[in-house]
Amino acid sequence: MSTMRNKDGFSGAAVTVPVMNLAKQHLDVGLFSNKRDEQLAFWQRTVGLPYDHMGKVGGGVQQHRHHMNGSILKMNHARDPLPVMASPGIIGLQIAREGLKEPQPLADPDGNRVTLVPKGLDDVQGIAILLRVNDPAAHDRFWTHAMQFEHAGDGRYRCGDSLVVVAEQGKVEHRGQLWRGPGYRYMTVQIWDCVREYEGILARGGTSGGDVRVLGETVRYAFVCDPDGNHIEISQRATLTGGPPAGARSRRSRRLLSRCFRPC
Repeated sequence: MSTMRNKDGFSGAAVTVPVMNLAKQHLDVGLFSNKRDEQLAFWQRTVGLPYDHMGKVGGGVQQHRHHMNGSILKMNHARDPLPVMASPGIIGLQIAREGLKEPQPLADPDGNRVTLVPKGLDDVQGIAILLRVNDPAAHDRFWTHAMQFEHAGDGRYRCGDSLVVVAEQGKVEHRGQLWRGPGYRYMTVQIWDCVREYEGILARGGTSGGDVRVLGETVRYAFVCDPDGNHIEISQRATLTGGPPAGARSRRSRRLLSRCFRPC
C-alpha cells in the first residue's frame, strides 16, 4: 500500500493517507441467478455489454463474465435453486455510457436495478455501485479507513475510476456466511498482493468474509465484509499481476479445491 494521497484527494499537501495498491483501476460486480438465458440476453442485448468468457467455478455454478467500462460484470448462474434470503445491501448499479443524454433505468430478469447514465453524470466515469446501509457513519469509517478508498463526497467513495455510493439508509439484514442468493451479492477489488491487503483491512477494523485461498494458477483471493455484511472480494489475479499467485497448487489440488470453490 505504497501509494499516497492527501486526505482531500489533492497532491502537494502535508497530510497523506495510504491507498490500496490496485492491479486494476476498476471494481468488478458479481450477481447470482438461476435464469441463465434470460440474464445473458439482458446483459448482452439490452445493456450491450461485450461477453468475455464462461468459467466453471465449482458447486454447480458457471460464471459468465462481461466487460463493463474496464470493470467485469460476473453473472454467476447456479444450477441448483438459490435460497430465498433477504435482499442484499447492493441495491443498484450505474454504468456510464458515451452519447446518452439522460439516465436510462432498467431491471434485469430478477429485478436487479441497473441504470445507464451519461458518462460523467454525478462523476460516474466507469461504474457506480449503489448501497442501502444501516449506519452511514459506520460505512464512512469502513470505506475510507479499512478499505482505504478515496472520499469523493458525502456517502461516495472512489476506487480507481469506480464509485461506491451510499444511495439510501434503511434496514439491511446481516447474512453472515449465508450470502449467495439471487441479486448483486459482492464486488471485487483487484490488487497486487492479496495476503497483504487482506491482513491490512482486518488490522484496520474490517471483518473477514472468507480466508485467503488459491485457485490453481488463476487467482489468490479472500473476502472481507462491510458493516452490513456485504462481501468484497480481495483478488490477486494472475492475468493482471503477471504470473501465478504464490502458493499455486498442483493439478490434483486444483481439482479438489474446485469442488468446494464458490464464485469470486
